[in-house]
Amino acid sequence: MSSYPMPYVLITPARNEETFIEKTIQTVIKQTVLPAKWVIVNDGSTDSTSSIVRRYLADHPWMELVDLPVRRERNFAAKVYAFNAGQERVRNLEYEVIGNLDADVSLDEDQFEFLQNEFRKDPRLGVAGTIFREEGYSSETDSFEGQNHVSGQCQLFRRQCFEEIGGYRPNKAGGIDWMAVTTARMMGWKTRSFREKSFFHHRTLGTAERGRLASSFSYGEKDYYLGGHPVWEIFRVAYRMTKRPYLVDGIALGSGYLWAFLRRMKRPVSEELMRFHRKEQMQKLGAILRSLVTFRRIDNFKVKPT
Repeated sequence: MSSYPMPYVLITPARNEETFIEKTIQTVIKQTVLPAKWVIVNDGSTDSTSSIVRRYLADHPWMELVDLPVRRERNFAAKVYAFNAGQERVRNLEYEVIGNLDADVSLDEDQFEFLQNEFRKDPRLGVAGTIFREEGYSSETDSFEGQNHVSGQCQLFRRQCFEEIGGYRPNKAGGIDWMAVTTARMMGWKTRSFREKSFFHHRTLGTAERGRLASSFSYGEKDYYLGGHPVWEIFRVAYRMTKRPYLVDGIALGSGYLWAFLRRMKRPVSEELMRFHRKEQMQKLGAILRSLVTFRRIDNFKVKPT
């Protein structure tokens, strides 16, 4: 158990999440250390998301529901505005950690207690989370993001770090969680995903309102507008071609990057952040290639800049 309480708050932007949100609620109320406040922001849902949440409020006073007006457009900038609406509800609370929790995940019962202890052990740890799994996918073994990246589905920030980076930056096309984590690292904070715990993401990443290949195409666009190095992208596409569905997933990813390049898609990241990101990618690629030429096994999770 924790040696002393480290108050934390959670914010969950939720739009049309009736399929999964009850699973998320049940997994949070079973946590060994509960949040000081959990604000669920119903972001204009047209389904029963709000009514599902309301059933739990009376028995769990640390939960709060905020209803925002119905809107037509769905984008990632709106998610930031919903998060900010939730953050306003905790503005006057005393807490040390603030977290974004998506409405379609299931957590280990001691997920937040474990992360509290990691923040406590390292005062320079600014962002923390764990690996996640989906049906047929694990971020530990199927991605080269590695332990320095913290997935946005369950992303906890030390309050000081979150304030220093300016919180989440709205961007309609996405990448808001990546920008926050990478900015924190650029500013000298440690960011870390831990493999000792995990959570399950019930919806395949990036497919909320689109299919698998459309999602891969969109991720290729994102790789471009977040400033990804073209050499890194070539290797990323080649790697994805070896995964199911073979060839086509990688082709969709590369097509998205190329299409964004040809359109000169506007980049929401600063030149400084892009240089930092590309330097990390090239260091990581160098480590991967050295492992290949020396016939050493590659641990995707631990491949990281030295």
